Amino acid sequence: MDSKKLALRTKILKGIELSFLKLLEKKRKENGELVYCKDGQIIRIKAIDLIK
Repeated sequence: MDSKKLALRTKILKGIELSFLKLLEKKRKENGELVYCKDGQIIRIKAIDLIK
């Protein structure tokens, strides 16, 4: 990978991580849960459990 692509990739990954942390903090304040799919199963997990 050339340096421009690597720099862009790094910025995108940092942005995704920042978005996830903001979502996690918002859900923690609401005592909410995150829902995702893993191996065809719907998984629900409390945000506070991910912060620990």
